Amino acid sequence: MCSSAVPTGVHRAVRSGPVDVGIGWRQPHYAALLEQLPALDFLEVHSENFFGAGGASLAVLERGRAHYPVSLHGVGLSLGSATGLDPWHLDQLAYLVERIEPVRVSDHASFARGVFQGQVVHASDLLPIPFSTDALDVLCNNVDLVQNRLERRFLVENLSAYITWQVPAGADALAETEFLGALARRTGCGLLVDVNNIYVNALNAAKGDACTDPEAACRTWLDAIAPEAVGELHLAGHCHVHDAHGDIVIDDHGSRVCDAVWRLYRYAIARFGAVPTLIEWDTDVPALDVLLDEAAHARRVCDSVKSELSP
Repeated sequence: MCSSAVPTGVHRAVRSGPVDVGIGWRQPHYAALLEQLPALDFLEVHSENFFGAGGASLAVLERGRAHYPVSLHGVGLSLGSATGLDPWHLDQLAYLVERIEPVRVSDHASFARGVFQGQVVHASDLLPIPFSTDALDVLCNNVDLVQNRLERRFLVENLSAYITWQVPAGADALAETEFLGALARRTGCGLLVDVNNIYVNALNAAKGDACTDPEAACRTWLDAIAPEAVGELHLAGHCHVHDAHGDIVIDDHGSRVCDAVWRLYRYAIARFGAVPTLIEWDTDVPALDVLLDEAAHARRVCDSVKSELSP
């Protein structure tokens, strides 16, 4: 199968019709977006930037919410932490959800909280968790706590990870897709599938192996995810870093979506259906028109897939 083809069995996709496309709304574009009010289906913001009872940031978000649905995407819940969730963080998220009434709420399959020298610390990063049954139990418990507190379905995103855990001998190791699928089944949560993260991980895994096809590995990853579990898709850019320690691909959200990720997005839409799609851009943020152009590209891809699949 060529890299741009649609997968076998695409008619299993659970959603049809036009896809909702949004952009990550970051501070450099607060004013421009509110002035222009471009044609977008939703905005997505980082939840933690709007914690608190008031202030200028929350006032801006409420102005945006008056014009667009808002999706809240977190980076600090530390869902995979064996030390448990931070009650203050979860309370702040719950207050924000009640105030903004978002269309979706999400965070990552990662951890940041842990115990260091007898104190609970936060790494301020998205650190990978082992794909083991023990780690799955921890993640499921924390996701259940979040969903019960928010009284809604929560989405969990696959991570771009630059290190992996070695599961101890005798422990049950799972593939990432098995791990995420089990999480969705056990908790009823949804999955936020970041297509760029899958590709970044595949590129890093393929280093030095000329026989590995990263795009094929990504299509296999997507094929292993149940369509009904997917609640949102993310698209972003990445960069290649070359230094004394070697070569690595970094998910920096600092450039346009590359051609390979667009091809994989086409494949994902054909498999999963009309899933809400976000354009992320967090570093070297360009003019708003560049993000809007990327959003328009996503619409064209979806329209093309819909046309190809039509009887």
